[in-house]
Parts: sequence; structure tokens; C-alpha cells
Amino acid sequence: MIRLTQVEKRYPGAAAGELALRKVSLQIDEGELVAIVGTSGSGKTTLLNLIGGLDRDYRGTVEVAGHNLAALNDRKMADFRNRHVGFVFQHFSLLDHLTALENVALPAAFLRGPAPISEDPVARARATLEEMGLGSKLGENPNNLSGGQKQRVAIARALLFRPKLLLCDEPTGSLDSTTGAQIIEQFQALNREGYTVVIITHENRVSEAARRIIRIEDGRIVDDGRGGAQ
Repeated sequence: MIRLTQVEKRYPGAAAGELALRKVSLQIDEGELVAIVGTSGSGKTTLLNLIGGLDRDYRGTVEVAGHNLAALNDRKMADFRNRHVGFVFQHFSLLDHLTALENVALPAAFLRGPAPISEDPVARARATLEEMGLGSKLGENPNNLSGGQKQRVAIARALLFRPKLLLCDEPTGSLDSTTGAQIIEQFQALNREGYTVVIITHENRVSEAARRIIRIEDGRIVDDGRGGAQ
């Protein structure tokens, strides 16, 4: 599903030796539930952004779902993300002036070509929210929802096009312990359904729920969760 080979990343303005990622080689297989952990500034979010095609300025090779991301132009990259990747962020990234249903269906408005799914996007959004236990909240705006409900809306949006891969950046970081535990259970359930789930976290409650923990420090993988390091 995911293969990184000798990946290096340096941000503009950084000195030549100041690398965010240092010759990272890593493989994550389809169907895994993986937590990537590390201190602030260790490179874990940078790693996630490269896997999701959000950052394309790097050296080395990033392959996801059979695609070499460096070979994709902007149009093909957008299509790749729509078909293969769903993103979930700490602060939900919902639009307050839209309803829950409209927020989930919103990605369909930005499609440049055929939809990656055969269903009507609004019908798919409605069904996904109902599966998340939010059938009674379809017409609510985010400011009328709890933190856990907002994150479920965000997860439903990530699932709109039935991607193979979910990339989650601190998805429980804004939630209390009880609500966070419920969201963790949601990711575990999605993983059992066949989704590959990669979660960036600094919380033990999240990493302990994962089947594999990858540790990164100073831009290097110090433990790949399989007994290896770089």
C-alpha cells in the first residue's frame, strides 16, 4: 500500500544539513492499522503529508496504492487523492456555514472528472453519516455539534469516495478521553472493514490501540514496528 525509499525532505530556508526527513525507507501494507509517534518536530506530520501527496517537494521515492507520486501531475494527483486517500485532521476542518450533510458531500463539488463512486454523492454522504450514528444531525451546522460529533462528520467526509487509505493527523487531540476513546474505536472498526489506517499521534491511548507503532525522531525512523530501524 505504502512504500517510501530513501526519502529526504528539507524545508525552504533551512540549512543544508537541517532535514525534516532523513533517508526514510518504510513500508506499510494494505489493511494495517498503524500509529506513527514522535516528539513535536520529529517529522511525523511531514511524513504523513508526503504519503498523502500534500507535499511534493522531496527527494527519494514515495509510492502509494501502486502510484509513484512524483510522476503525477496536478490533475492526476487530485484524482489520486480522491480515489485512494481520505484525510482526518485534529481540528475537523469543517465549514460552519454548511450542514453536516453538506460538509460530507463537499469534496464532490471539486471533482474535475467522473466521481470515484457510482452512487450519488449526497446519498452516499447521508448513508455514511447514518452509519456514524449521526442520522439525526444531517441538517445541523458544526457549531451545534459536540467535538466527537464533529470528528465523526470529518471521518464521514474522508470516507465519501471509499478510499483505500485513511491518513489521520492527531484525530483525538481536541477531544476528551471518553470521546477520544470512541473515535479510536471507530478507526478500529474501519480497519476491520478493510481500510488501511495511518494515525499520527503523541497520545498513548491511540498508539496502544494500533496494531503497529512506528517511531520517528529527528527525521529518522528509529523503530519501524517490525524490529527495524534506520
